[in-house]
Amino acid sequence: MVKTDPDFDPKAHTLSDSNYFEDLEIGQRFVIPSRTLGDANFAAFQLASGDNHPVYCGDTVYPALEIVGLKPGKTTGVITPRSTVHNQRRELVMEGEQKMLVRKRPAL
Repeated sequence: MVKTDPDFDPKAHTLSDSNYFEDLEIGQRFVIPSRTLGDANFAAFQLASGDNHPVYCGDTVYPALEIVGLKPGKTTGVITPRSTVHNQRRELVMEGEQKMLVRKRPAL
């Protein structure tokens, strides 16, 4: 059963600027543009998700990333974002974590 997330607000789902590693903080949140799934989008989502998530053709999905880990290196850093995808009913329909390499600010 999918639960409604009372903290998710589709109206607050707006884009942000790019960042260097030093600009990032644990807990910082970034949203990705929402999309209403048509037939082609739905088929791609089914393929990517393994078709075991409660997302349907016609749903609007709201992806977001939250920084949950930061590991600095010499010229780059590794960030760990937690990914979430909500639908228009505020249900969390997919989540996971990844690791990404992010460039540090160039020395002056």
